[in-house]
Parts: sequence; C-alpha cells; structure tokens
Amino acid sequence: MKTFSQLKKNAKKNAENSKKIRVAILGDTATQFLNVALKGTAFEQSYNFEIYEADFGQISRQIIDPASEYYDFDPEYTLIFESSHKLLSYYYKSYSDQLNFAQNKINYIEELYHYITNRTKSEVIYCNFPEIDPQIFGNFSQKVESSFVFQQRKLNYLLGELALDKSNLFIADLCAVQNKFGRDFMFSPNIYINTEMVLSLDILPIVAQNVVSIISSLEGKFKKCLILDLDNTTWGGIIGDDGLENIQIGSLGIGKAFTEFQQWAKALQKRGIILAVCSKNDEDKAKEPFESHPDMVLKLDDISVFVANWENKADNIRKIQNILNIGFDSMVFLDDNPFERNLVRENLPEVCVPELPEDPAYYLEYLYELNLFETASYSENDAERTKQYQVEAERATALESFTNVDEFLKSLNMISDVQGFNNFSKPRVSQLSQRSNQFNLRTVRYTEQEVEDLMQSDKHKTLSFTLEDKYGDNGLICVVVLEGLDSENLFIESWLMSCRVLKRGMEEFTLNKIVETAKAHGFKNIIGEYISTSKNQMVENHYEKLGFSKTEGEWILTIEDYQEREINIKTK
Repeated sequence: MKTFSQLKKNAKKNAENSKKIRVAILGDTATQFLNVALKGTAFEQSYNFEIYEADFGQISRQIIDPASEYYDFDPEYTLIFESSHKLLSYYYKSYSDQLNFAQNKINYIEELYHYITNRTKSEVIYCNFPEIDPQIFGNFSQKVESSFVFQQRKLNYLLGELALDKSNLFIADLCAVQNKFGRDFMFSPNIYINTEMVLSLDILPIVAQNVVSIISSLEGKFKKCLILDLDNTTWGGIIGDDGLENIQIGSLGIGKAFTEFQQWAKALQKRGIILAVCSKNDEDKAKEPFESHPDMVLKLDDISVFVANWENKADNIRKIQNILNIGFDSMVFLDDNPFERNLVRENLPEVCVPELPEDPAYYLEYLYELNLFETASYSENDAERTKQYQVEAERATALESFTNVDEFLKSLNMISDVQGFNNFSKPRVSQLSQRSNQFNLRTVRYTEQEVEDLMQSDKHKTLSFTLEDKYGDNGLICVVVLEGLDSENLFIESWLMSCRVLKRGMEEFTLNKIVETAKAHGFKNIIGEYISTSKNQMVENHYEKLGFSKTEGEWILTIEDYQEREINIKTK
C-alpha cells in the first residue's frame, strides 16, 4: 500500500493517457486530502480522476439545488462522506427524537439519493459511519434504544438495507476499515480539532483504495480467477514427498491455517470466482488430496481448470488463460515460492501475484487486507460459473479430436433462447455489461435500474441470448441494445458477449436476429459504432467482418442487401 506522500506525488503526474472519470466529493468535514489520495490511487489503477470537491458542509445545498456547481459538473460517480463526529453532534441536538434518530437520518440519505438519480446518471458511493462510543451508558448502551451507540449501529444496518434496494447505491465500508486498523490509527483528535479532518494521513491511502476499488469494479475492471499453487499454499507439505497422510490440513496446528485458506477459496468459488490449479506435480499425485483426503475443503468439482505438470508455471498460466479466455489482468496467482512468483511476474506482468507471507498463519489476514475480489454485482447464476468453465475445458479437449471446425460446431447441437430483457434476465444483463471488456463494442455499463429503463423505453429494442449445447448450458451470454434514431436508422447502442462462446458462430447468429428485429419494425439501415478501449481491440474489425460499410466513422448495414448467415445454432 502506498503512503499518502507517495499518492500525493502520483496525483501531480500526467495521467492524460488514462481513462478520465468525473468524480464529485461531497463532505461535511474537510476532504481536500481525501481528494489527493483518490487522484493518486486512481493513477495507480490507470485512471485519471477529474474531481469536483464541494466546500465542506454543503452536501444538502449541492444536491437539492438543481443549479448547483455539482450538477454543472455532471459527475459519473458521487462520493458522499459524512463523518461520525458530525453525526454525534446532530444526535445531541435531537433530544426530543433520539429514539428515531437512525430512521430520520436514513430518510434524509434516501432523499438525497433520489435527487441525484433523478437528475444525473451518477453512481452514488456513500461512506458508512465508523463507530464512536461517547460512554454515556457504557456497555448498557446495547439495552438503551435511544443511545447513540444503538442508533449508530442501527443507521449502518439501515444504510446497508437501503443499498440492497437501490441499484445505483454502493457503500464504502469505513466501519470495516476501522475494525481492521483501529480507531486510534484512523482518527487523530488534534488534527480534527485544528483542521476539520476526521481521517488521519495514515488511513487515507486505505480509504482511497476502498473507494477506487468500487469505481474500478463498476468500470468493469476486477479479478475473475484465482489460480492456486498446491504444496505449501493450498496444503502444508509436499504431496509427492510426504504422502497423502502427512500433508497438513485439518483443525490442528498449522493445518488449521490451510483449512481456513481453503474455506476462503471455496467461498470465492461459490460467489462466482473461477478457481484454477497450477502446480509442479504429477497430475495423479496433485489430484489425490482432492479425491481422497477427508479434511480437504476444496474438491475437484470446485476447480474449473486443473494443470499439474513439470513445465514452466508462466506457460501453464497461459494454458489456463487460453481455456478460460479471460484477460491476464483478471487473474490472481497465489504461490508460496518466491522464485515462482517472480517468474510469473516477469513473464506475465498483468497477472496479480501477491507477496504471500512466509508464515501460512498470516496468509488470510494479508489477503483480506488486499481486497482482491471487489465486485459491483452478484447474481445467483454466479455459482454456476465453475461448471460452465469445466464444460468449456471439455469442449476444448473435444475440439482436438476434430480436423474440421465446422463439423465440430455441428456436433455441439447448439441452441439459443432469444428474448427481450425481462425481470428474470435484468440482473444478469446488468452484470454482463459490467464484466464484459473484450467483446464489447462501445463498453456501455448498465445498472439494474438502467436495464429497467431500457425495458420501458419506446425508443429501444433489447435482445438477450442464451447458449446451450450437448456439453451444458452457458446461460445468458450476449446482450444487444438497439436504439431507433429515426424512422429508417436503427443504432446498435450496445453489443457485448461473453468470450466463452467466441468462434462458434454466435456473432453471425446475433446479427441475423438484429436484422430480423430491424425488419419487423420497418428500419432500412443498421448503424454500428466501435469505441476503442485498452481491452476491446479484439472487436476492432467486428463490423467489417460482418459486412458493414464504413461511412464517416460509422458502420452501416443496408437491410435489403443482407443475406441471412447460415450458422450451426438453432433458436429455442
């Protein structure tokens, strides 16, 4: 983690080639150093934050007044930082209604949220309230509903409930930061009294990283895959030397550290993170604990891609990447061996390779602090991701037995269900828009509320595509949003697709359905646009390959000239 001094230097560097993002900071205490920390942290993540910082104490005025500087700035993200100290002051002034203090405060926050989302497209990041115990009742505060301790905890709970209900509201969890690092590290009374700053210089890099991680995940930049070494990483000892009975897992001694490490990895897998194994081992020996050890938490069914051999680990990670078809920057590799870590860093610099502590007892606390797997979305379908990638590995193996790719595609018996967006697909559509970086023609991100708006829009036509074959169901893998520009021209606002299904004819199948939709509504032309990002070069020539003609920066397809493509996918 960088120091504040290092972030301050970063904030002054030229970030012109990085993606620009407009961020507004509204606080009830001084936020100028938080501003600097955010810019410096953003630079580390290859973002260029253009920040509007309101004078402190102007949260209500800036949000309620439609002519305020805040709305002139038109932020993409709004960070609202209200301090626990000002909260305590308001509580003391609420003598007549302290019992309803938390509910009244949450009503105020919800009102601010509605002003913002009704007037802008900004995502809202609200900081929750690290605890202050003024020791009015001591431990008895838990039994006094009107006490500040009780009301503050209730407020944080209600804030979490509000975020559950509001798709554009995200919580920067400062309570968790304080729990991890301590109140004395987070807050300096002397600085607060003299400067109105409630965050210490030492904690600012951590808070900034917390906020930037949320923005980064909303921008589609996050980790999708955890690659595990085995010996002395997933279990203690060396399976080839020590044997099955002598590796360290379980509830005793250092074995407990490895068991809890596996429990963490399993929880990530259940959340939708892809697990892979990359181990220098004989494959049968490497798989033996997964199959036979009674204390193993992880099983072979939890692993999407299992690579165990005596080859270079960087090359093996390339094999894993080739099967999964995700970016190297979406991967985290954990290995206890410094030599292997450095080898992967040097050969695959985009892969995240944390510097694991020497003592396995410290693995988890170190990994918790890194917060490697921040996310901005979650759906129940995420739990199916492991199976989907296991099936993809089966397809890759099956392809090797065919000399003709077309014959292989015919053998898959592919079927797609094509529908407009609906309440069932809404969470997955939103999530796919946030996760898809490579096959994403314009890289537009949609919250669930924005998907809902598209469903109700008279100007838009929406299409979602699933894909299944004889090996299994890939689920919803493609999203198209079409906008009628006028009576003749239909614009492809978004076309994004999971890279798992590339080279199976899905692009041509999707275009057939777009043309079918255009014809049904009387359009004569389909207009496409490619907006380049650092991640989507793979679709740079997408429209050209599909027969579109380039005119003044746009790609145009004349519907009457279109010949339907023959592909090996049937409509369900």
